[in-house]
Parts: sequence; structure tokens; C-alpha cells
Amino acid sequence: MPDRLIGWVAGVLLAVPGAGTAGAALAAVPGPSAVAAVAAVAAVAAAAATDRGDPGQGLGIRLVDAPVARRADPRALKGVVDHLDPGTTIKRRIEVSNTSGHRMRVSLYPAAADIRGHAFVFAPDRTPNELTTWTSIAPAEIDLAPGQARRAWFTTRVPSDAWKGERYGVIWAQTTAEPDQVHNIGLASRVGIRMYLDIGPGGEPPSNMSIDRLTPERDATGRPVLAAQVHNTGGRALDLSGSLSLSDGPGGLRAGPYPAQLGVALRPGETGRLAVVMDARLPEGPWKVDMVVQSGLIKREVSATVVFPKAGIGRPVTPSGASRLILPSIVVALGLVAAGVLTWRRRRAGSHPEPRRA
Repeated sequence: MPDRLIGWVAGVLLAVPGAGTAGAALAAVPGPSAVAAVAAVAAVAAAAATDRGDPGQGLGIRLVDAPVARRADPRALKGVVDHLDPGTTIKRRIEVSNTSGHRMRVSLYPAAADIRGHAFVFAPDRTPNELTTWTSIAPAEIDLAPGQARRAWFTTRVPSDAWKGERYGVIWAQTTAEPDQVHNIGLASRVGIRMYLDIGPGGEPPSNMSIDRLTPERDATGRPVLAAQVHNTGGRALDLSGSLSLSDGPGGLRAGPYPAQLGVALRPGETGRLAVVMDARLPEGPWKVDMVVQSGLIKREVSATVVFPKAGIGRPVTPSGASRLILPSIVVALGLVAAGVLTWRRRRAGSHPEPRRA
């Protein structure tokens, strides 16, 4: 999928004539109990896609509108990340595009999602939850010619009696290839925009995290791995990304930066593992490692000295480093305005001194 198309391929829905409809969504990181089912679905879907092509090839979706206060937040540019008071209604635009060479009939709908096992997990098909019952999309279906993009609106109306807490969902765009006389299996492909909506009065809970431990490891293929233990100490869910640079290695070697493996999501209070996998030819060390972990506007930079083991798990170390909050542009702008007002008042007071008392 091209970089400009913001979304995630959620899975393939299978419709077998005469056997009802069964749905399966491929989560970011399927749990152990889902591996067999996912493998079976993937095998059938792969065979069908090879036979007739992927009906969703070239389908994309992106968020057009984001809150002004979050324009500096990369998460808010890709997904619906917001805090709403009970009784609030928001209405924003999305854009669906078709970069393929064939016409598409696209359905737009919200469906449930959750954070489980340190991953953002998509519910199958049109499974509802509380957030999706508050959300509607208009139009619900659109036709896209080859190379065409069209916009739609989604509206979320939060009830006045909604309880405090964060909800998760996805706004999906789905296209389907129906079963026919040649193909007895129908295929449905979808891409979507994640929703993270925190509900409650009194302002948004702050986001925060700490990196408590770094553990050098060696995976089964011989590649060195550095695993960071990340603790979500704030009040909003986190989607982790990061990178790792190495320096002061044997003979003064330097390496990286290496990207962290994506897909780690943490609920408030949870602790998870963010791993960086490196080249198997990397010497064992010692190395000075500098790791950056980020979620939206929250960024943590830590350092440590580690030695990668010949196999298995090495000695964990407690990193040292700094925490940094990337302020949204609106906050910076308000600070500049306040500073300007204060300077103006001082200058005005200086040009009109109070009369001295006799």
C-alpha cells in the first residue's frame, strides 16, 4: 500500500454459498489460540486471491480533518485521537481512494476494536461496541472509478450519560468480490482508520510512559535483539514506535539506527515489550545503545551499555536518559501570545509611571 494511504488491512472475510457466512479478522498480533484459525483463513484466502486477484488492491482511506490542538501529533493525523465531554458531537471528513485499474463499490462503516495482549485488535466483520453505536458515516456506500478519490463524513455523538474512559474502534472502507459461477468463494478486503476516543469531564488525562529496563537477547536465527520494557504511566493508550543506535562498539564501531518492531499498544497502566532486531553480523559488544521510544507527542530517549549474549537472554540493565514532551503548536502559540501580552503591559506601565506621593 502506498505511504499516502493511511490505514491497515484488517483481514479477509469468507462467504461460501450454502454454508453461511464466516468472518475472521487478522489482528495486529494474533494470540496463540487464534493462530490455527488465522492460518486456515489465510490459506484459503491466498488461494482465492491467486485465482481471481485481490478485490481491495488499490483501496485506500485517510483522515482529512484533525483537531487544531493536535496538529503536531502524528497519531492524530493518521487516526481519530481525541478527548470528548459527555454530550459532545464531532463531525469530520475521511477520503477513500481507488488507485487500481478497475471500478470499486465501497462500503463505509464503523466496527469494534480493542487493545488485548499489547496489540490493537480488530473485531471481525461489523461487530459493534459502544463507540460504534455512537458513530455514523455518510454516505455509507460510494462508487469509485479507477484513479478516483471521494470524501465522506463520519459523525460521533457521545451521550450525555456516557461513562468516563477510553473507547476503541475502526472506520472501515470495504470492497467485495462476490461468489459467481466460476468462483464459489467471495472475498472482501478492507482498510481502516483507528479510533481512540477518551470520554469524560474535566479535561483529557495526560499521556506518559517510562522505559524501565533494556534486555539484550539473541533470537533463534542468531540476530541480536534489544527489548525495552515500556510502562504506560499515563491515562491514554499508547501506540509505540522507536529506533535504536549503537556506538562505542568493538574497535569504535557504530551501527544503526534500527527501527523498532511496530504493533505494540498499551492500555493505561500496562507494561509491554518493544523489540529492536539487528543484523546477525553485529559483534557481541560491549555497545553503548541509545534508544528512542515514542507514541504521539510523548518521546523518551534512554542510553545504556549492553553486551549481546551468544544465545538466549542476556543481562538486563536499567537505562539512563531523559523524558521529553513534544508540545503541540497551539500550546506554543498560546505561550507566545501570553509572553507578548506580558511585554506589552510592562511597556505600557513604563510609559505611564505612577505619580509619586509627597
